[in-house]
Amino acid sequence: MPEGAFRSPLHEPRTAVVIGRWLGAALLICFATGLFSHVLQDPPSWLRDHLPSRPVDGYRVTQGLHVISGIAAVPLLGAKLWTVYPRLFEWPPVRGVRHALERVGIAVLVAALLLELFTGLLNTLQWYPWPFPFRQTHFWLGWLATGGLLVHVAAKAPLIAEHWRRVRPALVERRGFLTAVAVSVGAVTLTTAGQTVPGLRRLDLFAPRRPDLGPLGLPINRTAAQAGTTTAPADWQLVVDGPRAYRLTLADLRAMAQVTVRLPIACVEGWSADAHWTGVRVRDLLDRAGAPPGARVRVTSFEADGPYAVSELPADHARDPLTLLALRVNGEELTADHGFPARIIAPNRPGVLQTKWVARLEVL
Repeated sequence: MPEGAFRSPLHEPRTAVVIGRWLGAALLICFATGLFSHVLQDPPSWLRDHLPSRPVDGYRVTQGLHVISGIAAVPLLGAKLWTVYPRLFEWPPVRGVRHALERVGIAVLVAALLLELFTGLLNTLQWYPWPFPFRQTHFWLGWLATGGLLVHVAAKAPLIAEHWRRVRPALVERRGFLTAVAVSVGAVTLTTAGQTVPGLRRLDLFAPRRPDLGPLGLPINRTAAQAGTTTAPADWQLVVDGPRAYRLTLADLRAMAQVTVRLPIACVEGWSADAHWTGVRVRDLLDRAGAPPGARVRVTSFEADGPYAVSELPADHARDPLTLLALRVNGEELTADHGFPARIIAPNRPGVLQTKWVARLEVL
């Protein structure tokens, strides 16, 4: 490129380092909280019996941070790429094997980040215009992007260290640019975080979901029509499999001791909403079935083929006094969309695992 083609003084290392610090923090928070969500949904065998049911709002906080940090990373990534894009036009484009490897690594990192953030944003809208499975792809892209980021930081460590501290006098242009980036990040955060943070709900202008809208005051991700469960089987009974297996009709469940708890539904898309749930403690059902202490529970829905028609309750969740087989929400009988005749509600658990339309509890 001709000399002077990139005239802004902001295409320089100090600006790139400052933006890089902010972006790195957002990406690491996003990765750590996303990894936590993945482990809860698909735990390795050695961890299945050790997943905690407390704090009650644990998943609400971590998944909210996941989506908030992911959204904040979008303008940060744009700003970072703007500060360094003139380097794409350096000549010669490759100055040796090491330089070639560095450029390939950066290309992989940027591609992984763009795809990760793009698909993540569309997931918050529940729009999947691609043929590959979102959750598995998102998981491995996260590892690829994080690994690429760490390699990039290691390769640029001397340059980062050189420009880490503030230089005086600071460029007026840099201060203005960084302020504009910070304001942009703050704006997208404040106008979307209300789906997770109740105190920001009045500013929730661009979030994909309003947690206070929906049947019985709760949003619905998967409707009964989508699941093919608009009508419960006429002969529906809850089957509890264990050392002393038994069955219960809906009337039997209603006749048992009812407990009301306040728990959030916290979904992978980042939204969460509190509700009052009424039903039977799962641990009471397990005790009647003779379940041993520390047993996990497989929960099966009468939904035909949904991706979460079967889930597992870890031992801590199964024995937690807040974990219910819920029959009512916010004082009303469950609707078909909310899982009639019965659904699971448990603390510190992704919404996709709060199984609706429950047909069977199986002691493992």
